[in-house]
Amino acid sequence: MSKTFCRSLAKKKVMSNDGMLIGTIKNIIVDLNTGQVADLLVKPDETFKTDGYRTDGDKMLVPFEAVKDIKDYVVVDRYLLKR
Repeated sequence: MSKTFCRSLAKKKVMSNDGMLIGTIKNIIVDLNTGQVADLLVKPDETFKTDGYRTDGDKMLVPFEAVKDIKDYVVVDRYLLKR
């Protein structure tokens, strides 16, 4: 994956690799010791059921390892999102 600036991810839509709209990026969680992105904080779309996924209040935590591609959408592997 090529390098991407954090500001370009602001308000970007998150979609699964099977075409399901998951939600919109609200923030990014970074490991301060390593500088690596740990999770994306995503506001789920009203059609996406968050049962079985990691959440923080009304937001969903998407592990950065699940990200497959970043272009018009952030594409993630939905099965890597499960707890």
